[in-house]
Amino acid sequence: MSTPLDDEDDVLAQAQHPTVPTAPTPPPAAVGTSVRPPSIADVARLAGVSAQTVSRVSTGADNVRPSTRAKVLEAIAEIGYAPNVAARALRNGSFGVIGLIAHQLSRTGEARTIERVVESARIAGYTVNLVDVERAGDSDVEAAVTRLAHQSIDGLVIIRAENETPADLKIPDSLPVVVSDSRFIGHHAMVGCDQVGGTHDAVTHLLDLGHRTVHHISGPETSAPALMRADGWRDTLIAAGREVPVRFEGDWTARSGYEIGQRIAQDPEVTAVYCANDEMAAGLMLALHQAGRRVPQDISVVGFDNILLSEYFTAPLTTVFQDFAAIGSNLLDLLMRQIREKNRLSDVHVIVPAPLIVRASTAPPAAL
Repeated sequence: MSTPLDDEDDVLAQAQHPTVPTAPTPPPAAVGTSVRPPSIADVARLAGVSAQTVSRVSTGADNVRPSTRAKVLEAIAEIGYAPNVAARALRNGSFGVIGLIAHQLSRTGEARTIERVVESARIAGYTVNLVDVERAGDSDVEAAVTRLAHQSIDGLVIIRAENETPADLKIPDSLPVVVSDSRFIGHHAMVGCDQVGGTHDAVTHLLDLGHRTVHHISGPETSAPALMRADGWRDTLIAAGREVPVRFEGDWTARSGYEIGQRIAQDPEVTAVYCANDEMAAGLMLALHQAGRRVPQDISVVGFDNILLSEYFTAPLTTVFQDFAAIGSNLLDLLMRQIREKNRLSDVHVIVPAPLIVRASTAPPAAL
């Protein structure tokens, strides 16, 4: 097991393996001459450590004391030192960079998952090259995969493949990949939320309260998670021998939930609604409030995601907890395993549990 090294520890190493003393830093270049970029020696001098210590910090080695690491990182930031990626690749066989493809960064779930992937990558000593796919319904995902796969990256994380199939994504066999999409099980390593189990629990909760059936506001047809949640809703109702009403299709936004909610508010037969995310649930609840329909006395509402605001709605929202942080951490961990072991792990998949959190937005129907 390695132990933290500091400059005191370098003394013995240097005695055993003498090195040529580093030449003094030349004076600032005169006006009109080129200025060389900051070097490891410059960082070492500013931080008061050896070049070997700076090298260990810049490559993400864990055998450096936290206080020393902090000094080195502060010096790196102060003088703007950037490690030579090509040299690192030649020395270690690693570029220290992973690619990350995501869609709709403005959405809470994607943003929180990306945040955890980036943070986990930083801790592992990697930087992240992020590509935001603007449209999920065309070849944008495939184009992003092709572009990143031909850059200097050690591995690739795909947050959403949307309606792309494994055959569509032309990924080099040698590139480690992990995808947050269960359709890719058996093709690439996968991490995902238990969409089906979470949906089953949400719909069953409403049926157990005594609701005759459950209406559904889904996400868009181009979204794989939306389709899985819609299928789970339908299958749960059929298994319970209940009527499957017409599905309302939203676009993940609160506005779409609000517009659909204006229609639902006019239908006295609707007593329970399962929304494919919390933002659409928020829009629905506002429309119901404006129409004089009370939550949960007149209509029960369940969401999906457990965003930070969900417990602060006028009626705190009953919702399925999607653990974005756990998904992000598992994505990066599984990618790092492939990089270290030089094994694609295509058959490995991790399903993150999605428990139902019951709050005040659900209750038995008023007729009971």
